[in-house]
Amino acid sequence: MHIPEHLIIFETGHWVLNHHMASALPGYLMLGAKTAGALGDLPEIAQAELGVLLAKVQRIMQSELQPEQLYISRYGHEAGWPIHFHCIPVYAWVEELFWKDERYRALRAFDYPPAASPKTDGAELTLFIWREFGENPTKPPVVGPGREQVVAILRRAFEE
Repeated sequence: MHIPEHLIIFETGHWVLNHHMASALPGYLMLGAKTAGALGDLPEIAQAELGVLLAKVQRIMQSELQPEQLYISRYGHEAGWPIHFHCIPVYAWVEELFWKDERYRALRAFDYPPAASPKTDGAELTLFIWREFGENPTKPPVVGPGREQVVAILRRAFEE
């Protein structure tokens, strides 16, 4: 898969960090291996580099973008694709959008009656982000810097 240059934030010999191509959520990043295969198939240097890179992604995203939460996960499992990790910032305004959307609030109705400060389940919020900022043709409004601005902010931070 070809990643457009304007979305690439940082690269090493084995990994590329880019803004998710299909997501309008500013700061939704992908850290992917440059070669196809599973984690165990990568050279040891690439495996060792992964931990350092994930820690650096977390540190920079938290300091520069200040999300309430940062989800780092692996989802894909199709043969022939490089292993990759989703780095999903969860801003307070994203969680507010989640709670205002009846379609998603209904998912939690069985858990508790409406409370003053309900807790969001990470899987439900991830689904909301995928559906609304990725698949929905009408994306929610963004609060703060947009995708292009966030890419520029993160590129500068990774260069330091």
